[in-house]
Amino acid sequence: MNPIDAALWYIESHYASELSLEQIAVQARVSPHYLTRAFGAVTGRSLMRYVRGRRLTEAARRLADGAPDILAVAIDSGYGSHEAFTRAFRDHFGLTPEAVRTQRHLDNLELVESLTMDQNTPTKLEPPRFETHKPLLIAGIGAHYKCESSAGIPSQWQRFAPHLGHVPGQIGKVAYGVACNQDDDGNFDYICGVEVRDFSATPDEFEHVRVPAQRYAVFKHRDHISGIRNTMTAIWSQWLPQSGHEVADAPNFERYGEEFDGRTGNGGLEVWIPLKA
Repeated sequence: MNPIDAALWYIESHYASELSLEQIAVQARVSPHYLTRAFGAVTGRSLMRYVRGRRLTEAARRLADGAPDILAVAIDSGYGSHEAFTRAFRDHFGLTPEAVRTQRHLDNLELVESLTMDQNTPTKLEPPRFETHKPLLIAGIGAHYKCESSAGIPSQWQRFAPHLGHVPGQIGKVAYGVACNQDDDGNFDYICGVEVRDFSATPDEFEHVRVPAQRYAVFKHRDHISGIRNTMTAIWSQWLPQSGHEVADAPNFERYGEEFDGRTGNGGLEVWIPLKA
């Protein structure tokens, strides 16, 4: 069983109890850092927000069915008090537990249903090459994302496209999509940018990131850009767990060479995954 499947099974079997990232990672037999990045890359969701969402969704179902004791629902859902449960419930759904019990339906709630892994034939990866890259200075348009909001990345690239080839101090014609500053809740920064000599002349609205010298596993994605999630899934749920390599706590990035056509999404790209030495 790959680590994402193992994590999902454990969550569905134990979401009503107190669950931590560290507990789930132990069951998935990977580090918490790896599991956070892999779960987000494969599912498009934050692991711990998924846990909270599943717990509260099942609680909402009980309330909509008329559960008479809200404290009992709170305790069964892993919350130690009525107050803590109500606060989490309202933050997630925008309604109190009492309101959901009164309305007796879930039509206006954004439920988090159980995830199941895609059982279709997995993407076949080409063997990666291994490369130690020099430090990179990347400048471009940045944005902060939750895993669940990363669908905004294509429009971010649209906003950056007019700057390609016109960034002061730009080196070469390669573009980079850098994911950095990831935290345990699945939040991250993403910069669409290019390599520059320094940051002194870049536009004020640009974000900057220094990517340190690092060893990488480099994967080719030759298909249309819309299929990048399949390649990411294969990397994080298949290749990495079986490879014996550990992911470094460093930015990962996509590298878009001159052959990539941003208008059509064709031409292919490379995915660079940082590895511990």
